[in-house]
Amino acid sequence: MAGESGGRADAPPVAHAVRTPREQAFTDVRANSEAAPSAGVTTGSLARQVGVSPTTLRSWDRRYGLGPETRDEGRHRRWMPGDVAMVLDMCRLTAAGIPPAEAAKAAKARAEADGPVGPPLALSASRSGSGLPLGDVRQECRGLARAAVRLDAVAVQERLVAAVTAHGLVAAWEEILAPALQAVGRKWASAGERYVEVEHLLSWHVSATIRHVYVSAASARRMPRSAPVLLACMPGEQHTLPLEALNAALAERGVPTLMLGAAVPADVLEAAADRVGPSAVVLWAQSAATAGLALARHVAAASWGVRGARTHSRVLLTGPGWGRAAHPALLHPPGLREALAALDAPQTAHPRQSYGA
Repeated sequence: MAGESGGRADAPPVAHAVRTPREQAFTDVRANSEAAPSAGVTTGSLARQVGVSPTTLRSWDRRYGLGPETRDEGRHRRWMPGDVAMVLDMCRLTAAGIPPAEAAKAAKARAEADGPVGPPLALSASRSGSGLPLGDVRQECRGLARAAVRLDAVAVQERLVAAVTAHGLVAAWEEILAPALQAVGRKWASAGERYVEVEHLLSWHVSATIRHVYVSAASARRMPRSAPVLLACMPGEQHTLPLEALNAALAERGVPTLMLGAAVPADVLEAAADRVGPSAVVLWAQSAATAGLALARHVAAASWGVRGARTHSRVLLTGPGWGRAAHPALLHPPGLREALAALDAPQTAHPRQSYGA
């Protein structure tokens, strides 16, 4: 209801600076450390508050000299307010994609100058520092990967929002989100169960970010009452993120869509297409095992609408599972941009290959 703010009704208004969740968390950590400056905080306590492991803090101390000045008689580390500020700076810089060695150097320099914890410095990012096979990617991708490997959910979400805001959904997907997802997938395939939690964390936040773009775009635009683009994963296919990105990008362009999601049974796909008469059908297959060309051809051959005015839908095969599959009635765009262009182009266009994470 209007007027409910969770506080006292007669309390005077207070102006608050707008903070991101991570900035607020950093403020809370510094406040906790400054509440008892003579005692300091333990390594375990600091690790829990900043979202890194105690082993990481000890490694930073050993490798870069980024440790507390005070140790008790048992050689246990006690992190004082100045030490905490230095660690927070280190976290912010590495989350921004700065290699740990350079981030530590900058954090120590700020601590020596007694400067405040501010925005990341414009340092180079020559190496991943995340343990992921990233290759030649944008610095924002490296920062996102580091945050994911640390299981720092707040930093992951902030990096995703910043990337989409700065570059737009399409560029952010192709240059930051998809490369990070691909690197995590490759690492998971080679390292086994060790990286399952990283993939799940990153995938969940990527999906949440993309869906927010979709909801915002769909709410801001009044979608026309024309035939929608139907998007569906093939039967048995669970990978939805590339389709979610295309769905959101179409919504930003004011194109009506019908997103059916993962593992859509063949009869459900056919029934939905028959009901809405889509202008196009986009089918995603991550692996050859789920790329059913017979179903795709069947959908392309079907006709929709009233008798005497029945039409066919364009069918786009998307995802690496289709390989070199070809058919005169099927399109095969190589990336998100090409998929958007194919949906705008005349039905004679036939871009090929596959796209996505």
